[in-house]
Amino acid sequence: MSMTRSMTRTGPTAPSRRARRLVRPTLRGAAFLGVGAVLFVLAWTYDERDLLFVAGLLLLVPTAALGFVLVHPLRMAVSRSFRPGTVPAGLSATVTIQIQNLAPAPLLGLRWRDTAARGVAVPPSQPLRGLAPARVRRPGAADTAVVSYQVRPPRRGVYPIGPLMVGRTDPFGLAYSEWPVGAPHDLTVTPAVTPLPGNGVSITRGEGSRHERLRHLNNDSDELIAREYRPGDPMRRVNWPATARHGEIMVRQEEQRSHPEARIILDTTRGGRGTGPGHDAEFELAIELAASIAVHLLDGGFRLDVVELGPCQLLPARSRPGDARVPHDPDDGRRGGLRGDDPVSFTGPEGTLALIDALANVVQSDRVVHGRDDGSNPGSRQAAALGRQIPAFAVLVDIGTADTNDLVALRGLCQPAVAFVFDTMSGPAIERLSEAGWQCVPLTAMTPVDAAWAQAGQDRAETR
Repeated sequence: MSMTRSMTRTGPTAPSRRARRLVRPTLRGAAFLGVGAVLFVLAWTYDERDLLFVAGLLLLVPTAALGFVLVHPLRMAVSRSFRPGTVPAGLSATVTIQIQNLAPAPLLGLRWRDTAARGVAVPPSQPLRGLAPARVRRPGAADTAVVSYQVRPPRRGVYPIGPLMVGRTDPFGLAYSEWPVGAPHDLTVTPAVTPLPGNGVSITRGEGSRHERLRHLNNDSDELIAREYRPGDPMRRVNWPATARHGEIMVRQEEQRSHPEARIILDTTRGGRGTGPGHDAEFELAIELAASIAVHLLDGGFRLDVVELGPCQLLPARSRPGDARVPHDPDDGRRGGLRGDDPVSFTGPEGTLALIDALANVVQSDRVVHGRDDGSNPGSRQAAALGRQIPAFAVLVDIGTADTNDLVALRGLCQPAVAFVFDTMSGPAIERLSEAGWQCVPLTAMTPVDAAWAQAGQDRAETR
């Protein structure tokens, strides 16, 4: 992905609160102040007027330098962009910053450093070339400098980058001052996606219930589902009887009409045992595994439903003036799981980008439950309300009794039913899922994603 994108936060951010104006003496200025203070004490003690004059001079000069850098603020404009606009966790993105002088006087002897949220390493302070006076009607390269650096965020998330800190010293190098310039921008780091073997349907033993129904209904209706050949169509889809009748190459359209479906169930709760830890490492791998399976299925032509066991966080973002993206608040009264929120559906290349982008913001949350958490709540929506039998893949970190009951009830609508279970899951929950017919694939926080997928395929092959 090679696009360039920068998103500006309209509200206060953590980096902007931390990036404060800084005024301090340099090492040389600190030496002046230290020596001056010592001489002042000696001169006062021994009543040495000449020494007192020298001490006063040593104290006055760096103090005046501090005042100089304090009362000469910078007038600059800063823009920031990322390439690519979103980056998978563990890969590099290039941050490019354009700095323009808005003052009628040149700016010389400046230094710059960027600020970022915790988890993003930025380079230390570096010199900035001199900027010519601002050209009001003809902005040019002389009054603008472009700097860049690379970041490699290790984990997914949305990281505020900025504001830029620009510093300067006085002519004698005795005092240094820094100002925050510009607004922070958000770098979206998506979960890492591991390519999985197969064509998207190898582990599903079919292409979904709707595809099977259409294939049986239209077994002999070649004329109805044939169209002319277009460049890029695979030759395996050539409809030879229709080609012979029309005198030109015709291809089958049944794949476009079938809309195969699949379902991913993602455990986004904080812990089914109530007092357990957050399982951060397992949760991050669960997100990566879900993202990899989702991309694999979407690339295979599936329409994908994603069910979160916690309150839904994958709803489309709402927009507000100022180009701000406001994600759905998981705590606005929704209940989540198979007992509340409806699944969120994705399809096609646009759906792939939307899902991966949304997964960057997903966090562990407490599942909001009204009533008892034992699956007996009469007001909760039954898992069977999802309605159709399609391939289902559950990624489970640590689920409670209610979610276990819902997955057991859902088993009849899943073919196949594959559950990737971490070692943080309770033994009784795994046993109940296995007894209900879920194929439970064990994994730990160190299990590679492709190895987990391969293990699922191997286990299915052995049970056929």
